[in-house]
Amino acid sequence: MKQFLFITALILLPLLGFSQTTTPSKDPQNISMKPSRDPEYPKGEKMLYQDVLMNVKYPEEAIKKYVQGEVSLSFDVKIDSTIANCVILSGVGYGVDEAVKKYVEQLKFSPGMMNGMKVKMNVNMNFPVKAH
Repeated sequence: MKQFLFITALILLPLLGFSQTTTPSKDPQNISMKPSRDPEYPKGEKMLYQDVLMNVKYPEEAIKKYVQGEVSLSFDVKIDSTIANCVILSGVGYGVDEAVKKYVEQLKFSPGMMNGMKVKMNVNMNFPVKAH
């Protein structure tokens, strides 16, 4: 019986050396990732929509026709919090789209973050408009 246990131990002992270890891997693909964060308006998204809705200087023709709807913009938020490459994707016409674009280009956003570093990120947003 002692010989059986001894032989079994000799067979199983080397297998323990191949078990998983808790030491960190040297694999370059096994990198730690910090969560990323999208650019955001410092006062919050609700205040962003309200600021745009209330502070855009609507053209007279749009006001006379009570133009309302949504203006879709695509823009980059740079690492210095400024807006660049603002493009109108869709809009309501009557100069309202350009007025919203002009206003948004003046705003400051907190920049996006990736792996703990500020990065330029593209943002697509729809802004409600009411020219009354």
